Amino acid sequence: MNCDLTQGNIMKNLLKFAFPIMVGNLLQQLYNIADTLIVGRILGEHALAAVGSSYTLMVFVTSILLGLCMGSSAFFSMQFGKKDFDRLEQGIFMAFLLIGAAAMVLNIFVYAGVEKILLFLRVPSEVIPLMRTYLLWIFAGIPAVFLYNFIANLLRAVGNSIVPLAFLGVSAVLNICLDLLFIRSFSWGVGGAAAATVLSQYMAGVGIVCYYFLKYPQLRVQKQNRLWDKTILKELAGLSSLTCLQQSIMNFGILMVQGLVNSFGAVVMAAFAAAVKIDSFAYAPVQDFGNAFSTYVAQNFGAGKQERIRKGMRSAVLGAFVFCLVISLLVVIFARQLMSIFLEETSVKAIAVGVGYLRIEASFYFGIGLLFLFYGYFRAVNKPLISVVLTVISLGTRVALAYILSAIEPIGVTGIWMSVPIGWILADIAGGVYYYRQYRKQR
Repeated sequence: MNCDLTQGNIMKNLLKFAFPIMVGNLLQQLYNIADTLIVGRILGEHALAAVGSSYTLMVFVTSILLGLCMGSSAFFSMQFGKKDFDRLEQGIFMAFLLIGAAAMVLNIFVYAGVEKILLFLRVPSEVIPLMRTYLLWIFAGIPAVFLYNFIANLLRAVGNSIVPLAFLGVSAVLNICLDLLFIRSFSWGVGGAAAATVLSQYMAGVGIVCYYFLKYPQLRVQKQNRLWDKTILKELAGLSSLTCLQQSIMNFGILMVQGLVNSFGAVVMAAFAAAVKIDSFAYAPVQDFGNAFSTYVAQNFGAGKQERIRKGMRSAVLGAFVFCLVISLLVVIFARQLMSIFLEETSVKAIAVGVGYLRIEASFYFGIGLLFLFYGYFRAVNKPLISVVLTVISLGTRVALAYILSAIEPIGVTGIWMSVPIGWILADIAGGVYYYRQYRKQR
């Protein structure tokens, strides 16, 4: 079930490893889409606005934990590539305690600051009660998010991308079933949608931990490896903190854009909520391909196989380009039909706003596809600071231009959508220049 990416056919093994990760994220996105669909169709535009805005916030909150887990995963992959299992166990022990403590602190902060969060996001008064209810429920799932992502990233680091997919798939199906039960049958409103999510998250988190202890005795941390090593701590901190910073900056920028979107009212909020779900679903596979590519690079980096890494980069860029080209065409052509899935035909303005968003973003999907490959590459070769720099370029441009362009009356909300691909392209240029310089030095 584990996959050694340091040998064999590059593209075949990369796709074999990446495919379950892609399917898993698509399942997650399908749940998000189903959640949005159920809320939008049954509870209306205001509820959809509340849940959609909360989703952006939760992506930011969980990105902190996800960044820490992804950074640790790069360390795990390197040790696995070196076959240094004692050091791997020490890293698992230290990372679990540190990230677990971070999850606990984060949970306390979000509960204590819920009112300030609503104020910061510029939520319209008619949406505030719904969003407050949703957040008070959804924050309870943060510990489960930590458990799932830590073990899932550990298993992927040693080449097992199947098991995280299985638990995520069961969680997604359970989530949809509970959504229908709590919202339609019990009439619990947005609180029911949040409760369904939290229960499903705990099923996945606790379930994957139990699987890890039962099926991976070789990765259980032995007593002699339950200790603190300053060298390992430094390496973990460098990878995890910078990956966390990169993820946090990326999603904080998106959160700031969400606040700007909210200032345009509930109709635009609802359109944005639906369009973002479609957008995320469309490019999710190439994002996961970038994460799988990161594991590929990290294992080969640990094994000292530089030429194999370079060949992998060429194959990955070509694969991402072909995929993005196909998806871009589909989303541009069927943008209106996709928006109509989430909103009633009477929501003419919201559908039109969403269509405008999708056609602008989808035209440049390869920009974000290439950026995900750069993120994965630099994280895997122990240069996570470069990923942070690329994120700052991408999101800094996006946020600045969004506020500047949307303030120009003839452009308005369209300026927010235009700022996104401009940020992707600038970051891609910077990443490409740095990669090419490094490539020339190594020749």
